[in-house]
Amino acid sequence: MPFVQTNGINLYYEERGSAEAEPLLLIMGITAPGGVWEPHASYWEKDFRCIIGDNRGVGLSDKPAGPYSTEQMADDYAGLLDALQLENVRVVGCSMGSTIAQQLAIRHPKKVRSLVLMCPWARCDNAAKAIFQHMMHCKARFRPEEFSLYIQQLIYSKASWDNEQVAADLEAGRNQAALDPLPQPLHGLEGQAAACIAHNALADLPGLPQPALVIGGREDIFTPVWMAEEVTAAIPNAELYLYDNAGHIFHFEHLDDFNPRVRNWLLEH
Repeated sequence: MPFVQTNGINLYYEERGSAEAEPLLLIMGITAPGGVWEPHASYWEKDFRCIIGDNRGVGLSDKPAGPYSTEQMADDYAGLLDALQLENVRVVGCSMGSTIAQQLAIRHPKKVRSLVLMCPWARCDNAAKAIFQHMMHCKARFRPEEFSLYIQQLIYSKASWDNEQVAADLEAGRNQAALDPLPQPLHGLEGQAAACIAHNALADLPGLPQPALVIGGREDIFTPVWMAEEVTAAIPNAELYLYDNAGHIFHFEHLDDFNPRVRNWLLEH
C-alpha cells in the first residue's frame, strides 16, 4: 500500500488512471476517507491521473493528536505532490477538502493549476462552529449507526429523504457503519473539526490567480449557500454553480450531471 512521509505523518494515497495523464488531486471532507471519491474517480480516471489521499486523522493515514489546521493539512498534500514530483496540478476539494485546497493554493501556488471547491467556506460563523462542536459531542456519545444518522441528516436534502429507495439505502448505510473495520477515532475527528472551525482564508482568497469552480447544493444546511457565494465573490476568477433540490452531498444526489460537468470544466482549466 502506498504511503509517503510528509509533514511529520505517514499519508496514505492511491492513484487511478494513466500515469501519463494530467494529474488531478482529490481531497475529501471531514470524517471521510479518500475511498468516498470512488463514484467520481471511476469517471474522471478516463481523462486524469487521479491522486486520492486519506486526510490526517482518518482512513489509513496517521491520526496524531490534534488540533489540526487547514494550513497543516495543505502542507501534508504539498509533501505528497513533492514526493510524486508534481506541480501545477488540478485540485478538487470537498467540504473540509475545499478548505485544504484553498490553503494549498495560497501556501503553494505553483502546485495548483485550477480549483474545484465543493460546498466550501472561507470562514465559519457561530452557527457553523456550533455544528462542528456538536459533531464532536455526537461522535463521543453515539453508537456508530447513531452518529451516521446525524451525518446523514446534515448532508442529504429533503428530496433524498422523501425517496423511499434512497431512504432505505441510507438505513443500510447506518447499519454498515457499525461494522466499519477502520472507524475514525474520536481524536481524529476532533483534530479535523478544530481545523474546520479555525479555517479563515477570506483575506487571502482575493490573491489567488487560479481559476475556480465553486459548486454546491441550494438546500445545504451544513455549509449554506452564503458560504459558497462568499468564496466565489472573494476569488477573482471564480464561477458558481448550485444544484436545485440538493444538499451537502449534491455530488451524489446529482451524480450523472456532476461527474461530466466537473470533467468538462477541468479539461478547459
